[in-house]
Amino acid sequence: MIPNHQKILVAVLVLAAAGMGAMLWKMRQNAHERLLAGEDSAPTHAPAEVAPAEQATLVVANDADGSLLLEARSLPLPPDPSARARVLLGTLLDLYADPDAAHPVAGGAAGIAQVFLLPAPHRDRHNPDALLAVVNLTGSFVGSHPSGLEAETLTLLSICGTLRANLPRITEVRFLVDGQERPNLAGHADLTRTYLTADAVPTGGGPAE
Repeated sequence: MIPNHQKILVAVLVLAAAGMGAMLWKMRQNAHERLLAGEDSAPTHAPAEVAPAEQATLVVANDADGSLLLEARSLPLPPDPSARARVLLGTLLDLYADPDAAHPVAGGAAGIAQVFLLPAPHRDRHNPDALLAVVNLTGSFVGSHPSGLEAETLTLLSICGTLRANLPRITEVRFLVDGQERPNLAGHADLTRTYLTADAVPTGGGPAE
């Protein structure tokens, strides 16, 4: 025979468990709806109303002749240098995601997770304000990148060149993938080294809209 107080305790525990289950189900549904809605707490492109359009220069890769070409764009650029760098690189990768791109790479702006700016480790008295950019790429972008030394190198150099053209204080660039160091981009181009933006020199063409 089960005492009454134990029956009451069991009933209370059952009701509490049911209530917790319902609450967890509701939280799961809300999270799923936000995911389907595509909510992003850190948008790649700054809203036009808080970021006035400015003239920017992209260094765009061309697979036909292995060149890096200058291309001028009017973009809404935020004042914060890290956010500015992310918008610039997102725009560059959007160009590569275009079906008619001269350097086709899938993924677009979503391939840039974050850009962090730090004091450059190799600063000297002639350039005390030099910065190191840490570009955090997404695993999905890297996983879909075409394999080949030239194609991979062109992507990395165009990123470095675009940063140098618009944020000249950036002299060095390091690459991460999903926040981790990775040996190479898609089997060839080294991601363990530091890239110098001075090496990413456009090989042809002037800024053109």
